[in-house]
Amino acid sequence: QVQLVESGGGLVQAGGSLRLSCVASGNIFRINAMGWYRQSPGKQREYVAGITRGGSANYADSVKGRFTISRDNAKNTLYLQMNSLKPEDTAVYYCAAGLPLGAQPIGVISSWGQGTQVTVSS
Repeated sequence: QVQLVESGGGLVQAGGSLRLSCVASGNIFRINAMGWYRQSPGKQREYVAGITRGGSANYADSVKGRFTISRDNAKNTLYLQMNSLKPEDTAVYYCAAGLPLGAQPIGVISSWGQGTQVTVSS
């Protein structure tokens, strides 16, 4: 079992930046891919970004060029640097661990974090 704990969410004005962190514990040797998903009220949870153990990453089109995903395997920590935030980025952001799916670094989820709220005001 892998436990994931996110932090770093908050309230920011449009154009601002936030950095989310996710610390993994438990059977971390089982972790292959990791990623970030988000969910807004009334919407389905959507993929934001993913990264393989080796550091290969990709992004949803909506965040490409603004968000950067990275991982520190020595610290068992995943990050999401979010720049140029927009009101439409407002959501609960979830850290995930699992396996790749097709060309996406992560798509088969085995563990979810509890989520951290990001609110972007206009």
